[in-house]
Amino acid sequence: MQQVRTHLLILGAGGAGLFAALHAHRANPALHITIAVKGLLGKCGCTRMVQGGYNVALAPGDSIERHFMDTIEGGKWLPNQDLAWTLVNGAVERIHELENELGCFFDRNPDGSVHQKAFAGQSFDRTVHKGDLTGIEIMNRLSEQVWVRGIHRLEEHRALDFISGDDGGLAGVLLVDIRTGGYTFVQARAVLLATGGGPTMYRFHTPSGDKSCDGLAMALRCALPLRDMEMVQFHPTGLLAGADTRMTGTVLEEGLRGAGGYLLDGAGERFMQRYDERGERATRDIVSRGIFAEMSHAGRTTPNGGVSLSMGHLGPDSVRRQFKGMVERCADCGFDLAAGRVEVVPTAHYMMGGVEFDVDGTTEREGLFVAGEDSGGVHGANRLGGNGVANSTVFGGIAGDTIARWLASAGTWREPQADALARAVERGEAPFRRLTRYDPQALEHVRERLYQVMWDDAGIVRDAAGLERAARALVELQNELHAVALPVGQSRCYNLTWHDWLNLSNLIDVSNVIVRAAQARDNSRGAHFRADFPQAGDLASSTFTRVRADAAGRFALEAVPVAFTRVRPGESLIA
Repeated sequence: MQQVRTHLLILGAGGAGLFAALHAHRANPALHITIAVKGLLGKCGCTRMVQGGYNVALAPGDSIERHFMDTIEGGKWLPNQDLAWTLVNGAVERIHELENELGCFFDRNPDGSVHQKAFAGQSFDRTVHKGDLTGIEIMNRLSEQVWVRGIHRLEEHRALDFISGDDGGLAGVLLVDIRTGGYTFVQARAVLLATGGGPTMYRFHTPSGDKSCDGLAMALRCALPLRDMEMVQFHPTGLLAGADTRMTGTVLEEGLRGAGGYLLDGAGERFMQRYDERGERATRDIVSRGIFAEMSHAGRTTPNGGVSLSMGHLGPDSVRRQFKGMVERCADCGFDLAAGRVEVVPTAHYMMGGVEFDVDGTTEREGLFVAGEDSGGVHGANRLGGNGVANSTVFGGIAGDTIARWLASAGTWREPQADALARAVERGEAPFRRLTRYDPQALEHVRERLYQVMWDDAGIVRDAAGLERAARALVELQNELHAVALPVGQSRCYNLTWHDWLNLSNLIDVSNVIVRAAQARDNSRGAHFRADFPQAGDLASSTFTRVRADAAGRFALEAVPVAFTRVRPGESLIA
């Protein structure tokens, strides 16, 4: 086993992880900072995939109070209001940092001001962007700054588990070097969890296949409390290119609907006005349910079973100019976005739930910090489009500042518990120690069944019977996965079958939490819609769902009252 010692270990290299690294380095250049990333730094993760943009109150007529109220109301009064307030305030500072310090170029108006476009569910056009490739712009500039500072990187390393020290404190993290198959223990005084979410347990999903909720599964195994785990966001418009291509599920950004795009049923008729007076510009949860309802009616879908997105009425040249990346992506799949129609389907996009944390990035475990999609509480029941990358960059920067201050007076290198390391290695080695025969189709069967179970019974529309079916099926899938054997003599170097097994193990663990939290919430809020409990319930007595796992993997759930620290239902901060 290789060993590495560092002051700060950052798990994940998206917007949260890289901002944390830069802020920690700025606060104390003497810190030894290590970023561990499952792929290549700057070339993987969800921040790079951001198309639409970054919400921030900049323009005359807009305000942080207005952005805050949109976030709270969009989240159906479940967000942690102190976190949401920190988000909308911090976004103003962070967007200037991105432009003026890191060198991002965002689109401009003729008068030189930053252009901000319309996104659904918001009362003001506040989404800053770089065409429809905003995430690439942000990640390229962040990566450049990390490289030039010589921050240490462990690329193509996946985290397996947090490792406790002899005194019970956090000693570090056990990782697998994907390139060799060997294990690496990173001893760290502080750890930032920023691996991102990635709800790829659903048949249609936007994140890349390497995203498998690793950080959330690790947090469960070390008994950290998770909140809002029933809240899985489906983006309404995922490309529906057919059953035999991985392009299916890829997001067609929200700005298309914000600009005036139409959603059409199989007969070519608009339908969203039947579900919300805002039509196509309603929040993501409402539009996703509207599309799902159309898909449930025979004869009202497109040939591949979805609906159509139409932009041609806005002028093909205008669409090509505004959404160059989207037009090219659709053309690669045989669709003409600018002048024709593109088949779309709701696609699992974002986890609103995650590890409970405070506004400074701290968790209940000393020395462990969290930022980005691994964290819960910022968005509540529904995330506004454009608030995701703001969340990652705002709280990533805050976490980096906090960690640097904390390390100045606290934190120590602990020796890892031998049995904790052994248990973590045993978990990684488990599929190589089965006595059963290797079946090359076994993992594919588990994956396809997981897709079906989560899409059908724990997806956009839920009920008690379906959730109970899902709970039983997940137990069966867990048992089936744990019976899968991998060839002992197979090379560990880039052993993708092994990593498929590890991915599925984490996805099933997190799927169990989603289902249990969904069973516990007997009302409908945002992304969580119960057909048997369609009402939202009393907003003034809102609760969020907290889940914690014990050493045996049993879940303890509780309904925790939401603290209305700044505004109560029926009130507003907007003058």
